[in-house]
Amino acid sequence: MAATEVERVVEISNNMRNLTLSGHVGFDSLPDQLVNKSVSQGFCFNILCVGETGIGKSTMMDTLFNTNFDSTPSSHDLPGVKLKAHTYDLTEKNVRLKLTTVDTTGFGDQINKADSWKPIVDYIDAQFDAFLQEELKIKRMLHSYHDSRVHTCLYFIAPTGHSLKALDLVTMKKLDSKVNIIPVIAKADTITKSELNKFKAKIMSELMANGVQIYHFPVDDETVADTNNSMNTHLPFAVVGSNDEVKIGNKMVKARQYPWGTVQVENENHCDFVKLREMLIRTNMEDLRETTHFRHYELYRRHKLEEMGFSDSDTRSLSETYEQKRQEHITNLQKKEDEMRQTFVIRVKEKEGELKDAEKELHARFDQLKKQHADEKKKIEDSRKRLEDEINLFNQRKAATEAQHSTMGKKKK
Repeated sequence: MAATEVERVVEISNNMRNLTLSGHVGFDSLPDQLVNKSVSQGFCFNILCVGETGIGKSTMMDTLFNTNFDSTPSSHDLPGVKLKAHTYDLTEKNVRLKLTTVDTTGFGDQINKADSWKPIVDYIDAQFDAFLQEELKIKRMLHSYHDSRVHTCLYFIAPTGHSLKALDLVTMKKLDSKVNIIPVIAKADTITKSELNKFKAKIMSELMANGVQIYHFPVDDETVADTNNSMNTHLPFAVVGSNDEVKIGNKMVKARQYPWGTVQVENENHCDFVKLREMLIRTNMEDLRETTHFRHYELYRRHKLEEMGFSDSDTRSLSETYEQKRQEHITNLQKKEDEMRQTFVIRVKEKEGELKDAEKELHARFDQLKKQHADEKKKIEDSRKRLEDEINLFNQRKAATEAQHSTMGKKKK
């Protein structure tokens, strides 16, 4: 945009006036129109569950959405971490939700856990890249595109009661710039309340000391500011999940039955499950989606476009930037082609030298065998000649002996 055009836009903005309507126009129905359109299109929400095998990730998903998702128990002997995504269509009061749950099978099961975080980061980046590719298409279909970007990561922490494992700190640090992390203490009914409170404080202290940025519920919206601000103080949530229902009084509730008593999943005196569900689904689901798009995806998109040569401070047009990158690409290809050609010529010369050396060696070997053959042939000829001489000598002696015997016989007669 030229400098004069920019000045004109600024002048128009500064001269904007507020007018009073003399009657009803109707654009006050825009929020209703937006709601109706959103409901007709449906929503999507993608949850990544990170945690060790057997820590209760699948059970927690079933409990959160009050259903039974497809899940098969994973063994502890997998050679590496694999991510399994399952997508489901859910409906509640005419509101459709396309939910994708992503499980990290094999996480924390290997002896060497140094790169356990890498498949998770690769998966998140792959979803970002797929969305970016759709955005960059000439004919985009974003309105019908299945957005698979991860909106939140429920990070399940083992209820050790002591401190975070090194694997947990490293993994969350690698993920915090790519996804909204909500840490939860799994199987919280295995430690006492006093231990749990100390464990929560220890976790938050370690996260802060290591610079791990977890998702904090927003407080800029006055309608939920107080609730979110209060819930931020309860992080990480200590949760218990269960698919079993137990009769308590006159109603059936989800609970875990033990010989010493019953832990009710939705009893806030027993665990933080209700807090997690309220914050994750009922209050901040849309904010998680927006934060994913406007913060994490934008950061990925900016880095990708900068790698492609685009920059906000660049005064060149899109076509000029594209042409420059195309020329750089052609130059790099030409350079690589020249390098490959030189490498090919060098290898051909080396091969020719090897073949010549092999040919010389073969000729020398042939001459040696030929000489050896001639020597052997001469030896055989000499041996044959000696044998023939010996045979002739033997025949001569034999003839002389026979003649001598014949003469002696005649004299006796």
